[in-house]
Amino acid sequence: MSICILGIESSCDDTSASILCDGRVLSNVINTQQIHAKYGGVVPELASRAHQQNIIPVVKEALLIANKELSDISAIAFTKGPGLLGSLLVGSSFAKALSVAISKPLIGVNHLHGHIFTHFLRNKKEQDFKAKFPYLCLLVSGGHTQIIRVNNYTDFDVIGTTIDDAAGEAFDKCAKVLGLGYPGGVQIDKLAKNGNSDRFKFGKPKITGLDYSFSGIKTSFLYFLRDELKKNNDFIKDNLNDICASLQSEIIDVLIEKLIKAVKMTGITEISVSGGVSANSYLRTKLSEIGKDNNWNIYLPEKIYATDNAAMVALIGYFYYLDGKTDNLNISPQARIVL
Repeated sequence: MSICILGIESSCDDTSASILCDGRVLSNVINTQQIHAKYGGVVPELASRAHQQNIIPVVKEALLIANKELSDISAIAFTKGPGLLGSLLVGSSFAKALSVAISKPLIGVNHLHGHIFTHFLRNKKEQDFKAKFPYLCLLVSGGHTQIIRVNNYTDFDVIGTTIDDAAGEAFDKCAKVLGLGYPGGVQIDKLAKNGNSDRFKFGKPKITGLDYSFSGIKTSFLYFLRDELKKNNDFIKDNLNDICASLQSEIIDVLIEKLIKAVKMTGITEISVSGGVSANSYLRTKLSEIGKDNNWNIYLPEKIYATDNAAMVALIGYFYYLDGKTDNLNISPQARIVL
C-alpha cells in the first residue's frame, strides 16, 4: 500500500499544500498572497488572514490534482516553524483538526529541514535521486543564510550563518529603496540582466570564519545612493540596470566566497543550494561555472521548489513516517526554531 503524505506549508505569505506518495510529488499547489506588494513587504496580520481564506481551497486542489481522497492519506505533515507565528498557527490548527477528523497521524516539520532536501524532490516520471552524503547546503532566503553540513536525512550541522540580515532580506530592502516592486530580489535579478555588474562597488563585510553579514552592504548601498542623488536627482532612473547588476554581484560574491571557503575547510564537493535566493539567475550561473571549474557536483532545485512550498514539508514528513516519528496534538508552532 502506498504511503501518501499531505504536506501543509504556511510559514510566511505562501499557502501551499502537496501530496507526496512513496517519495514522489503528485501535486504541489502554492497560493502566493498578492496583497503585500503595495506595502513593499509581508504584513503579518494580513498574511495570517489570507492563509485562513486560502488553506481549504489549496488542500482541495492538491488532492484533486493528485487524484487522491483524504482516506488515501497516511499522515499529515505541516510546518511547525520557523516563520510568522500567526501564519504558522493557521497551518498547524488546520493540520491538527484534519488529523482528528480523519484519524491520521500528525507530523511537525522544521521549515529549514525541508529546504535543505528540496533537490531530492521528484515527480512520478523522474528518476530517483541518489543521495551522496555528506554534502554542503547553501540555504539562502529572505529569512535565512546558512551553510549546512548534511550528514544524512536527520543529521546536520550549521557551520556558517548570518550574524545579522539574510541575503534575501538585503535584496528586498535595497529594492524598496530603489522603488521596485515586491518581492524585490526578483525585480533586481530581472533588471540586472541588462546592467554592468562592475560599474559600482559597495562595502563588503569582513567577517572571519564561515559566518555571513549583509547589514554593511545595505548601509553602504544606502549612503551611495544618498550621495549620488545629491548630484543627480535622476541617478536611480538613469542607472537602474547598472545599480541592480552591481548590487546583485556584490551579494552573490559574498555568498560564493564563503561557500568556497567551506569546501576548502571540509573537503566536501557535493553542493546543494536551496531557499528563495537559489532561484536567482546570477547565483545559479556562477555556481554552475565554479562547480565545473573545480569538479564540484552542484544540485540546484527546480525554481518551483526554491521558494516556500509544501512538497518539501511532505518529503520530510515521509522520512519521519518511515522512521515511525509522529507528533501528538500538544505540538505547538514556534516562530523561532533552529535545525
